[in-house]
Amino acid sequence: MENIPPHFSPDPRPENRDANDTFPEPSAGYPPKPELENKKGNVWIRSITSLALYLLIGYYFFSYFFSVNWALLLILTAIVIFHELGHFLAMKTFHYKELGIFFIPLLGAYASGTKREVSQKQSAIILLAGPMPGIIIGIILLLVSNNHFVEDFYHIDLLKWTARLLIFLNILNLLPIYPLDGGQLLNRLFLDESRLVEKIFVVVSALALGYFAVRISFYPLLVFPAMMLFRLRNETRFDALTRKVEEQGINLEKTYEEITDEEYWRIRNILIENNYSTLRNVNPAPPYEYSAYENRVVSAIENLLQRTVIQDLSWFGKLIIILVWAGSFAVPFLFNMDIPFLSYHAR
Repeated sequence: MENIPPHFSPDPRPENRDANDTFPEPSAGYPPKPELENKKGNVWIRSITSLALYLLIGYYFFSYFFSVNWALLLILTAIVIFHELGHFLAMKTFHYKELGIFFIPLLGAYASGTKREVSQKQSAIILLAGPMPGIIIGIILLLVSNNHFVEDFYHIDLLKWTARLLIFLNILNLLPIYPLDGGQLLNRLFLDESRLVEKIFVVVSALALGYFAVRISFYPLLVFPAMMLFRLRNETRFDALTRKVEEQGINLEKTYEEITDEEYWRIRNILIENNYSTLRNVNPAPPYEYSAYENRVVSAIENLLQRTVIQDLSWFGKLIIILVWAGSFAVPFLFNMDIPFLSYHAR
């Protein structure tokens, strides 16, 4: 017998409810939609687990192929955490919910959060809050390491390497390639309702990243553009599914709490009838019965509900952000720093 998640009731009738269960009032004879699960604890467990895997896999990979020791791996991890904390704190300032930082072994990390109304201005600040502090701190450390008062410091070479890594890794993240911060920033600044610009941007980014991977003969990097194109394919199908739901007169510009019980069951049926990938083991209604996989239904409907993007940036504001973004690429040249990916073939 399959276990049903504890926050769902297989029978919503009052006489069969536990005394501690709470349910919203049913609408138009439909059973009440399941209540959302508290994800706060799960987010941090996933964050810590992903960090442990990131360190473990990263150490074995880099020590095997590049003879990298724990010290350098910890410095790289600290830079990644510092970068993501910038995004995290900016999202917290703008009242995002379900915040967390998740690490992807060998690739990096990302800060995650949810918000009903997404401001274009706030999004730009959040995206710049990751790389810009790292670049600024890197410049400060570089200036300090070049000062004659600290030339005799025992770890001066480590300080210089840390400064360069801070600058290079954060500038790398500002490249206009989706889903790096630079790519997301440009996409958010020039988004359109049809998302055509976004789709073109993803394809161009995937091709550019694929070319770069072949150019430097680092073929494992080809996984990244493949994932981008696979995600684009899924999002295209998702957009078609969204249109089908809206054609049934259902407004998706709501939060999960705002949809009615009737809308929940109608959306649920549309997802199942259109072979939504995670709901293949869920039967449509009627009969109106909760499935053992009802948590997947809730998650699918949450993903379908649309966020409102507030385009509150003027062209002058966009120009300022573009200048800040473009200006960051001048840092290595201003400080006469070697750029590894430009001098790669010169060695």
